[in-house]
Amino acid sequence: MFTDSHCHLNFPELMAQLPDIRAAMQTAQVTRALCISTTLEDFPQVHQLALDFDNFWATAGVHPDYEASAQMREPTLDELLTLGSLDRVVGIGETGLDYYRLEGRSVADMAWQRERFRTHIRAAQTLQKPMIIHTRSASDDTIAILKEMGEGGAGGAGGVFHCFTETQAVARAALDLGFYISFSGILTFKNAQDLRDVAGFVPMDRLLIETDSPYLAPAPYRGKTNTPAYVPFVAKQLAQIKGCSVETMAEATSRNFDDLFFS
Repeated sequence: MFTDSHCHLNFPELMAQLPDIRAAMQTAQVTRALCISTTLEDFPQVHQLALDFDNFWATAGVHPDYEASAQMREPTLDELLTLGSLDRVVGIGETGLDYYRLEGRSVADMAWQRERFRTHIRAAQTLQKPMIIHTRSASDDTIAILKEMGEGGAGGAGGVFHCFTETQAVARAALDLGFYISFSGILTFKNAQDLRDVAGFVPMDRLLIETDSPYLAPAPYRGKTNTPAYVPFVAKQLAQIKGCSVETMAEATSRNFDDLFFS
């Protein structure tokens, strides 16, 4: 019934209780989940989840928060193409830009993030697999690079802006480029009325729901460890915004997931 389009089940706090999480998903009628890669080093574990369970899928990518170091490799185009071609890998990412924690550096110092983003876009375009876009305090550059690289035009791989927290103007720009928009438990927070207004603007056929677990548990579980079993709370909030039943929202967002990743 429900599809969690973005979760991190390989993170230690979730892997340690995976049988319980899967049981809770079944009880909550969460039938599928997309497990998201954030580094090359954690990709094998993410991919193994998709290989072990027929209702999990995986992505291949490196999160913009993580700068290359002795402990973390910078992804090359060839490596992303190889990983992205593996069985049950359905998308490229998590990728994008994040200027939230500049830590004394300027936006100009984030050239490495922008080049990494372009590398992911090239991989997605070559493989014709959708991207999972992360953007925080960087929406202008995110949209500009997507346009520069030809996303939204012929040959564009498309994808989803995950855990959306931006303005309606950014949502419109993403939609105009052909992207889907995914909302997380943030949508249920008391102080998130502006975001709920944005969700009301996004067409039903472009909506996805997610947990981004283990983070951002929705009300009434805010502050606790999030799991895919909580994604129905996001669907319930979206259904209230759209004036439809939870069942209608579950069907629509699951159909959108299929259209994006399996069409």
